Amino acid sequence: MEVSWAMSKYIFVTGGVISSLGKGIASASIGKILESRGLKIALMKLDPYINVDPGTMNPYQHGEVYVTEDGAETDLDLGHYERFTNTLSSKFNNITTGQIYHSVISKERKGEYLGKTIQVIPHITDAIKERIRQCSKVSKADIVIVEIGGTVGDIESLPFLEASRQFKIDMGPDNVFYIHLTLIPYIKAAGEVKTKPTQHSVGTLREIGIIPDVLICRTESPLEEDVKEKISLFCNVRKEAVIESPDMESIYQVPLVFKRQILDEIILSHFKLICKFSDLKDWEKMVVNRVLNPKYKVTIAVIGKYIELQDAYKSIYEALFHGGIHNDARVEIKRIDSETLEDGKHEQILNGVSGILVPGGFGYRGIEGKIKAIKFARMNKIPFLGICLGMQCAVIEFARNVCNLKNANSTEFKATKFPVISLLAEQAKLKDLGGTMRLGAYPCKVKKNSLASRLYGKNLIHERHRHRYEFNNKFRKLFEKAGMLLSGVCAHKDLVEIIELKNHPYFIAVQFHPEFKSKPDRAHPLFSGFIQAALKRQDLANKV
Repeated sequence: MEVSWAMSKYIFVTGGVISSLGKGIASASIGKILESRGLKIALMKLDPYINVDPGTMNPYQHGEVYVTEDGAETDLDLGHYERFTNTLSSKFNNITTGQIYHSVISKERKGEYLGKTIQVIPHITDAIKERIRQCSKVSKADIVIVEIGGTVGDIESLPFLEASRQFKIDMGPDNVFYIHLTLIPYIKAAGEVKTKPTQHSVGTLREIGIIPDVLICRTESPLEEDVKEKISLFCNVRKEAVIESPDMESIYQVPLVFKRQILDEIILSHFKLICKFSDLKDWEKMVVNRVLNPKYKVTIAVIGKYIELQDAYKSIYEALFHGGIHNDARVEIKRIDSETLEDGKHEQILNGVSGILVPGGFGYRGIEGKIKAIKFARMNKIPFLGICLGMQCAVIEFARNVCNLKNANSTEFKATKFPVISLLAEQAKLKDLGGTMRLGAYPCKVKKNSLASRLYGKNLIHERHRHRYEFNNKFRKLFEKAGMLLSGVCAHKDLVEIIELKNHPYFIAVQFHPEFKSKPDRAHPLFSGFIQAALKRQDLANKV
């Protein structure tokens, strides 16, 4: 039976006390346990910033930009949603304050409100609710999980919270469920946990008109029963609906933590839904057990320019961990600022790693360090994986040091006689930065008998992009003659997507972002192959 937005159930997830508690992980984990019960779910993120999307935001400000199949530049939490569940996100799964105000003001300018005074209530809140219903309609989900960004009490989040309050009136109390994620801090000097911040946070939420049905309590350690009883009493939430979420070794344990506390049953009971039984044993066996008890260990260097911020390469790190899970190995990541490799000490810094990955990015800062790292990997037969800008740097390195094109470069960085990476003609005319790159999924034909074809097991793939500069086709014959295999080409644009070296244990670089399609129980083949090659190199090194 087809589900309409009027039949969908809605879960709103809010956060309190402090930010960065892990609402995205919690929302994804809730999605996982409900999906395992046979329900079709959709996850949505409401971001309170006024930017239209994070596409023009500095990674230090926002972390990575996650790209969907349809080319939307979105919040990184959508990556968590897709990694934990089978949901496929789109532009309908992430909205910002900027998008909402832009749509309302555009309608006002066109006279669509027929002269009415435009206000936050009802016009802004109506636009928010319409976008949530649109997500439900497009996804045909049984349950839509809506994560509200920010912290309760933030002025920016108020329109989203007000819209979620109204949703219960619009849809009926049996169709809407509120979950509040909060912090229970441990005060070392007093030797006890404190519930007062949670009480105040719930009080603020209730002042808005939202009464949470479940409290998820982030803690350093499990909560005692008397603490749960106190939270239940002062926050007006049933004791069994006080769910503890202690710090775990792996984020992939969180669905099991929620499952053990019957969070799925609490939600299904509220919605009056009867679903098939699930114990998440496959997830526990294939993911969690392998994460906690790996047979092997391998060290991978990630050479980036935003390395200080963990979230700047979130999907890269997770995809590496997935490759480790697939190979029953713990991946230890050596995070290296590419600028530190530019003073000639790169060999010393990179010594001992079993694989080198150069991720995407923009701008000239740190580029020469990345190029040195790639040369080191090529010359010393160290497994190498280049992604987006990482591929472009590999092209520049090969041009300079193998093709003898002195000072070859990308036109993004410098004017050069040998622009091996350059803008397409249509890109050169663009003035706006936001949403004007090659974005979303494109088809790519993979050459037979190549490393790429062996890894993928097929000759036509679809991968997601986020970039503006491309391999310059004028140099294709020269590169092929010098020994580089251009093993993947965008089918309808004739653009080089994959490069690899034949006489190397694992040297492959791609213009797209494979990390966006990797999952803990379905590692992306480029990452699983990369970790396998790194383990082989490490094994050989140990034998020597």
